[in-house]
Amino acid sequence: MGCDIGNRIIMNFERTPRELVEAYDGIPSSNIGDMMNRLYCMRSYLNRIGRHDIHMHGTAFTVKVPDGDNVFLHKALDLAQPGDVIIVDGNGCTSRSLCGEIMFTYAQQRGIAGLVVDGAIRDSDALDHLELPVYAAAITPQGPYKNGPGEINVPVSCGGQVVFPGDLIVGDADGVCVIRRDDAEMILKLVREKFDGEQVTLENYRKGILDREKHSATYDAILNKLNTTIRE
Repeated sequence: MGCDIGNRIIMNFERTPRELVEAYDGIPSSNIGDMMNRLYCMRSYLNRIGRHDIHMHGTAFTVKVPDGDNVFLHKALDLAQPGDVIIVDGNGCTSRSLCGEIMFTYAQQRGIAGLVVDGAIRDSDALDHLELPVYAAAITPQGPYKNGPGEINVPVSCGGQVVFPGDLIVGDADGVCVIRRDDAEMILKLVREKFDGEQVTLENYRKGILDREKHSATYDAILNKLNTTIRE
């Protein structure tokens, strides 16, 4: 029997519960990243393509493909469940696109919650009109190979983060965060507290209510720790 490493599809894995995923709707990626000590945001080269007004939140459905080849990504579009975010480890290859308008439209109609592609896409203008959030490293008209092999639902690397099938994925105009399934409930409580507190601060600032003494004391403490010199 031959080795199936690099050529396998894993069907069964545990997803983050749907009600917990939906509880992250509208929560900023920046708040989430802060609550995980700023270590679980994908790198900035993965840009949101097209519309920035759709909040992405769903469970990770992972795909690992050879450079510039999309056979296993096509298969993932049929296997993923509504509410899944397809995470594509394209090895950072940007010489060939892995998906375009036809695949985007297919994914949207299947209820896919988003695509994050560590590689290139094409037909980027179509995303101005679709309801599908897509992040990618590059855009090129060059089409993909269709030779395979690949892997589905294995741990992958995407945007500098390791992503496991079933992780919770959140994305907005700023970027994408990865939340481990077992951490999602705890992080939700923390991030809601942070978000609510920031809304109060923002509302005060908009009204011109500035606690300059508190603000100054916070950063003076850091400068004092650094022994910063202030010259008159």
